[in-house]
Amino acid sequence: MPDKQLLHIVIGGELEEVEHVRFRDPSKIDLVGAYPTYEEALSVWRSKALATVDNALMRYFIIHAHKLLDPQLDGEKPGG
Repeated sequence: MPDKQLLHIVIGGELEEVEHVRFRDPSKIDLVGAYPTYEEALSVWRSKALATVDNALMRYFIIHAHKLLDPQLDGEKPGG
């Protein structure tokens, strides 16, 4: 059986304030893409973060989608 696919999603958007992760306008979230490895996602995240460094409210994130799709990968029990 091949190794499980570990998807990582990169998203970004402007926050309401720097202290909290609450997007100013969720309809304008930049869904950058899904990547098969953390290293690929990190490279894209870094590029997007550097391109928007002048906007203090703009933030990009890496979402570990594989943990959402299969919580057991993170040592959690289903439903718990």
